[in-house]
Amino acid sequence: MYHAEITGWGMCVPPARLTNHDLATFLDTSDEWIVSRSGIRERRVSHVNFSELGLVSARRALAAADVDPADLDLIMLASLTNDSYCPNTASIIQDELGAPRAGALDINTACTGFLYGMHLCRGLIATGQHKKILLIGGEFITHYLNWSQRSSAILFGDACGAVVLEPSEKPVGLLASRIGCEADAKEAIQITNFGSAYERLTDDFLYVKWNFDGREVFKRAVKSMAQACVDVLDEAGVDISEVAVVVPHQANKRILDALAARIGVPEEKVIINVDRYGNTSAGTIPVALVEALEEGRIKPGDYVLSAAFGGGLTWAAGLFRWGDRVTPLKTSDAELPPCDKTALELLAPHIKRYQEYAEREKATEIREQSC
Repeated sequence: MYHAEITGWGMCVPPARLTNHDLATFLDTSDEWIVSRSGIRERRVSHVNFSELGLVSARRALAAADVDPADLDLIMLASLTNDSYCPNTASIIQDELGAPRAGALDINTACTGFLYGMHLCRGLIATGQHKKILLIGGEFITHYLNWSQRSSAILFGDACGAVVLEPSEKPVGLLASRIGCEADAKEAIQITNFGSAYERLTDDFLYVKWNFDGREVFKRAVKSMAQACVDVLDEAGVDISEVAVVVPHQANKRILDALAARIGVPEEKVIINVDRYGNTSAGTIPVALVEALEEGRIKPGDYVLSAAFGGGLTWAAGLFRWGDRVTPLKTSDAELPPCDKTALELLAPHIKRYQEYAEREKATEIREQSC
């Protein structure tokens, strides 16, 4: 049986920074309030479509692995903010990369998307059906946020990461993985009015609404991720003390701290970048993984533990053993086009429309209560 080894990695974060102080100019919040509850200080806002973030990440990952796009068998993309419903975003990236032999597949399990993708790719490589897979995870989620809704607006940001997976006969790569879902609490993270199940011919359809039950998410996230971590360690026969680095989904700092305490790892082993990027959903793990490699925190032969929790409520965990190489074989000059606007300038039309919509909703509610 072949193992799915990560041979290339790349990430892309847009340059425009949206700070907590920026949010406080149009929301009832403050830097202190946001940091105390989430650990987030700033997040990024994209000035380009998601496929462009994915394309830059992909080119950097392919260069790191020294893999020609023409040799790819599959491009799998994990995101809930694709460019369009049809065609899928993986096919857009396939065309731009010049990878005509590659199948193109989008998956959506929200924040767990990258680990769900790793779980699937592990099986495809183990069977020998695929030899070179590009897995991309990320979001252009600021495009979908309700900027009058503080509970969700403060949390999310845009980013993307990618890895190249190739077969290895050595026991490296993804050694064990678990995926699951607690659908009985699916309403805890929910976009309530977007999709084919909702009426299109209403004004409400133009305005995305989020349900976010922070307490329920915290409770279930910590419990499910911790148990999934125990399960993958048991499957691989590895003790938690042998794990060099933990790369968790960057939901918020409180969840990261609680997870580390529950599985018994010191904080210095946990990769944390939620303070700089916020929650980038399917992008958090690949971006954190790339940064850990660039910072020299992952060494050859290290055990790397990862876990995520997201909409559905889906959960996932994976235990990796890193291969012999922690530096890129080549580098790419791929870059995003320049951005000539601040994050607030990029978001200004969205903020204005959502604030107007919130005012209309409030006025309607007052009228109904007075009748």
